[in-house]
Amino acid sequence: MEIRNQTEFLLLGLTEDPALQPLIFSLFLSMYLVTILGNLLIILAVSSDSHLHTPMYFFLCSLSLNDICFSTSTIPKMLLNIQTQDQSITYTGCLSQVCFVIIFAVLENFLLAVMAYDRYVAICHPLSYTTIMNLCLCVLLVLTSLSISTVDALFDTLMILRLSFCTDLEIPTFFCELPQIIKLACSDTLIDNILIYIETCIFGGLPLSGIIFSYIHIVSSILRIPSSEGKQKAFSTCGSHLSVVSLFYGTVFGVYISSAMTDSPRKTVVASVMYTVVPPMLNPFIYSLRNRDVKEALRKLISRLTSLL
Repeated sequence: MEIRNQTEFLLLGLTEDPALQPLIFSLFLSMYLVTILGNLLIILAVSSDSHLHTPMYFFLCSLSLNDICFSTSTIPKMLLNIQTQDQSITYTGCLSQVCFVIIFAVLENFLLAVMAYDRYVAICHPLSYTTIMNLCLCVLLVLTSLSISTVDALFDTLMILRLSFCTDLEIPTFFCELPQIIKLACSDTLIDNILIYIETCIFGGLPLSGIIFSYIHIVSSILRIPSSEGKQKAFSTCGSHLSVVSLFYGTVFGVYISSAMTDSPRKTVVASVMYTVVPPMLNPFIYSLRNRDVKEALRKLISRLTSLL
């Protein structure tokens, strides 16, 4: 397959079988709409219920907004390519997609770590919770996370700009993924690969270490609670967050293990879908099904919306 010029990449997508394209289009359109609707409902439910105007739910709204942006950075372009039967993406468009995917992926890491810290303060230092987790600190934590994510994404984009590419620019997935783009470069990529591993350790390892550290102290504090009812109540506030953390890091580790153990393009695509599409879609369901306050707020919101209709 030829490309029109050297400033374009080809997104090969999930399959090249024309008969499966309508099915894939319908499936991913449905998943995208569910992601947008689910996360918007979480944001609206929290915003409309004054009882949920706490740091925990402020971070949940930030996570939901990030999940909407994360999905929007990849799925619409894939749907457009299927609809127009054109697999190409411009060099500038590909760089932009890489940048946004990295921003929202790294921001997801930091938001999950910030939410773990919030649960740590709430359970381990309950008397000082409102003092420590004030509005200024909550906003500062989110903005700092966004700033770090943006700087990391811009650095990676500049790293791609210095590379030269061959004429065969086929990306074996449905969006411009940094490791896949580096594999297409004609120039030496040793330094780039080393930098990617260092960044992964820093921007993936540090938030994960923070989450593990927080939960070690959380579990230690919960075990010291004398009543079983108190233990269950304390742990219930962490259940949804733990499920989201397990889903996100489980899919991310699956991607890296899959990439390290196989060169199969099909498995690479499946791994990419698992960490870019599945967590943003499932996170609202996890929080709405496991969190009683969110369920109640959603019930009130839906009843208001139906009464207006």
